[in-house]
Amino acid sequence: MAEPGPGPGGGEEDKEPGSGDKEEGAPARKKRRVAGGERYVPPPRKLSTGVSFGAEHFAETSYYFEGGLRKVRPYYFDFRTYCKGRWVGRSLLHVFSTEFRAQPISYYRAAARAGRLRLNEEPVRDLDIVLKNNDFLRNTVHRHEPPVTAQPIQILVEDNEVVVVDKPSSLPVHPCGRFRHNTVIFILGKEHNLKELHTIHRLDRMTSGVLMFAKTAEVSKRIDEQVRERQLEKEYVCRVVGEFPEHEVVCEEPILVVSYKVGVCRVDPKGKFCKTVFQRLSYNGKSSVVKCLPRTGRTHQIRVHLQYLGHPIVNDPIYNMEAWGPERGKGGKIDKTDEELLKALVEEHRSKQSLDILGISEEDLHSNAENKDCGNSSECTTSVQADPINENSCATEDAEDPERDAKDPERNDIAACPQNSDGNLETLEKNKELGSCENQEGQMGEKSSEEKDPLCVECKITRRDPSPKELVMYLHALRYKGAEFEYCSKMPEWAMEDWEE
Repeated sequence: MAEPGPGPGGGEEDKEPGSGDKEEGAPARKKRRVAGGERYVPPPRKLSTGVSFGAEHFAETSYYFEGGLRKVRPYYFDFRTYCKGRWVGRSLLHVFSTEFRAQPISYYRAAARAGRLRLNEEPVRDLDIVLKNNDFLRNTVHRHEPPVTAQPIQILVEDNEVVVVDKPSSLPVHPCGRFRHNTVIFILGKEHNLKELHTIHRLDRMTSGVLMFAKTAEVSKRIDEQVRERQLEKEYVCRVVGEFPEHEVVCEEPILVVSYKVGVCRVDPKGKFCKTVFQRLSYNGKSSVVKCLPRTGRTHQIRVHLQYLGHPIVNDPIYNMEAWGPERGKGGKIDKTDEELLKALVEEHRSKQSLDILGISEEDLHSNAENKDCGNSSECTTSVQADPINENSCATEDAEDPERDAKDPERNDIAACPQNSDGNLETLEKNKELGSCENQEGQMGEKSSEEKDPLCVECKITRRDPSPKELVMYLHALRYKGAEFEYCSKMPEWAMEDWEE
């Protein structure tokens, strides 16, 4: 995951600076004297790195169900960050106009007039203010989340140490990018009262199957050691295009990340070493069910290796697309630059009105800013760059990659709201009573007028909902086995030998 910048913002969570982190009996901090006219910047606060989600976060909004989809009622949310190193000495106006071009500068002026931009907890009235090191910014936005499948999360095991679930496809494990309440962590907290869970491993957003959480830091540490020592055996099942070979196939092609934001990888000699063992289980004349045993844990490893072998997952929304060319990436033959490939993938999804399937929005793609805060700058080769005001992408986080799996709760970088309006913003106040107009949870219902925001362009747009079928990818984590445990889920319906599309 990308760090928020060279300031003290690493691991920033929903805890407000200055709230409850002073030890009892500790002397009050003396306010530093500043020269006349100089702006005072409070010292950075020590930030908690523990599990941060509680009742106040779960109560931000609620779900409603419609057309086989789980939807989140739009809600107000604060994105936060410390000033990034490259912003120091620049005005807010300059930062917004050069880095955050997804919105016109008139939006940011209007947001400031509405009290939505705050610097060191003081309302920003003048965008000409020059940023200093340790400045703390907060941006209140009207947040819309993409829908996910309404399929419930099945709890496979719960004891004093772990919670093991069968994760549906389309659900991110934890908050990232545009997703917050439509995530496994939030649904377990809101609907099953399972809180303060520790992530042990992760799955891609579109991958379903066995997902483990530890209930305590001690249990998490113990299983982490097994992960680092490669004692964790993982078994996946998928349905791929064509007749997969009957004999065991071992693929050891290195994988390189093309874009963290869009979530695209490819085979490349400069990539990281990978190894996946495949064994065909059945073939129905059109597609094959294949067992996958990843021996390493790289981002999209199974999906990329299957594409390389010429048998991509039947409904993979990235690696079985026309954008890869006539061979769809078989043998690593793409005949496009990374920039051309990303552009073609985005255009293909845009033409199908399915950008939400990628977990990105038009606003993400409109930003022309330099994204210098990638998780690994040596691998950030994409030209379709992330909006650096909201960099925490699902693609980098929900990966089949236990080696990269740090315990990093949500980082709240200050986010550019997908809004563009010059309405009567001065009179707009933050609506804290969204819950008063909600239907009972579980009932179908439209967004009420009270949930709309005059500043928010998303509120004015009617988007095509994905069908439940579009939110399922035929890749499933079937079994996880460690030194002291083994957890399995049922074989998915699409993996049955006699199944037909």
